[in-house]
Amino acid sequence: MNYLITGGAGFIGSHLAETLIAYGHHVTVLDDLSTGDMNNIRHLLERDRFHFTEGAVENSGNLQSLVTWSDTVFHLAATVGVELVVKEPVRTIQTNVHATEKILECAGQKHKRVVLASTSEVYGRAASEVFRETDDLLIGPPTHSRWAYAASKALDEYLALAYQKEGKIETTIVRFFNTVGPRQTGRYGMVLPRFVSRALQNEPLEVYGTGNQSRCFCHVADTVEALLALENARNTDGEIVNIGSTDSVTINQLAERVKSLLNSHSEVRHIPYNEAYEPGFEDMPRRMPDIDKIHKITKWQPQRSLDDIILEVASYFKNE
Repeated sequence: MNYLITGGAGFIGSHLAETLIAYGHHVTVLDDLSTGDMNNIRHLLERDRFHFTEGAVENSGNLQSLVTWSDTVFHLAATVGVELVVKEPVRTIQTNVHATEKILECAGQKHKRVVLASTSEVYGRAASEVFRETDDLLIGPPTHSRWAYAASKALDEYLALAYQKEGKIETTIVRFFNTVGPRQTGRYGMVLPRFVSRALQNEPLEVYGTGNQSRCFCHVADTVEALLALENARNTDGEIVNIGSTDSVTINQLAERVKSLLNSHSEVRHIPYNEAYEPGFEDMPRRMPDIDKIHKITKWQPQRSLDDIILEVASYFKNE
């Protein structure tokens, strides 16, 4: 099989590319390296079944030929990280929307299959205990740039489903919930790698807000297995599917667990949201996925524990 991965030099994309190559498939990665990193895929460059093309999806002159070559497109290219979203809302919207427009346009001409990466952010500030794919989306006001990411990814979903409804593509939309693991950077605000890297240096762990907000962290290897299970299922055309762990932990608890597992003497400091991001910043108190749908379709469920993830990420940073 031939696979095109946009954003394939990024965190999730590089792991997906690596796994597909290991399974004997042919992979082409398209990435402008704005947030991706060549170091994530350098070990694949000498493989006969791997090819890398540098460039932005929306400006790539050979995008149509790449899509035509592929059997399935994994469209992962997007703006990542809350810090980047807040600081560069124009880039966020343009990258997310324009790149998806181009991918769907090209895929639609050849009736290709597209697996579209979306995000738990689209659920917005809804107060649900558990988020289901059929839930309403409650996105905050446009005066708060935090919601630019959620709104742009929701538009991506609507557009993909419109192409699918008109019979131009097959598509599966996946909503990621806090995927973590080796190769993820804390550069754009991702909390777990930020905590681990600081704890290894006994530097302060900065918790934004009260720290009582809860999250579920899913190992990238589990996420990749979920993606491949959905792609292989072939009965998910037009479906939206959550991918994530259901092991919930508050950010305060995460900080203490990182300290304990790594025998760190780091101080835990609480930073108000308006200092960490911008005045009026809104955060969701919890973010737990309902994963019944993907389990019914594929029998998938995450296998790696949070402790396993923390120790593996620590090992990665030590060996960088």
